[in-house]
Amino acid sequence: MITHLQGKLVEKTPTQVVIDCNGVGYHVNISLHTYSLLPNSDFIKLFTHLQIKEDAHTLFGFVEKSEREIFKLLLSVSGIGASIARTMLSSLDPKQIINAIASGDVLTIQSIKGIGTKTAQRVILDLKDKIVKLYDLDEVSMSQSNTNRDEALSALEVLGFVRKTSEKVIEKIIKEDPEATVESIIKKALKSL
Repeated sequence: MITHLQGKLVEKTPTQVVIDCNGVGYHVNISLHTYSLLPNSDFIKLFTHLQIKEDAHTLFGFVEKSEREIFKLLLSVSGIGASIARTMLSSLDPKQIINAIASGDVLTIQSIKGIGTKTAQRVILDLKDKIVKLYDLDEVSMSQSNTNRDEALSALEVLGFVRKTSEKVIEKIIKEDPEATVESIIKKALKSL
């Protein structure tokens, strides 16, 4: 029904925003990923998803259309509600979720608060084919780069580097060289950290 909102940003917190559209203030729930992408300007546009229940009409907003699509896919999985889908998009960025599902990485999905082993497996089972088809991914290369990424990340953590910082550096390295080995990822990361 409401596909996007465009207007003046009135309030902003890491979990919600209020957008004034011609005198009407819309309360919109957001993920931390969207919060990090919000522009510094007062005028913003968010792609939205309206969830209608018996007792509430709730708007969810996203800076990127792709994040909204992943949110909708997650909602299609039995046992995943809007709050867990939003928590997933706050814990991992959309690319990490896509990679985890495409490569069958249960541990990454299970690491999100509120998701157990069965739910993580159901997410992968229900969405893997859709995501591989939708994003035109090659399953073999996905799992390979994911394994290298995870091994390099855990090695850097053992060496005492902060996980968040290491993840950003490793993502950049993998983007530049998708075929990088674990050793080369670690060496390049150590130069950047």
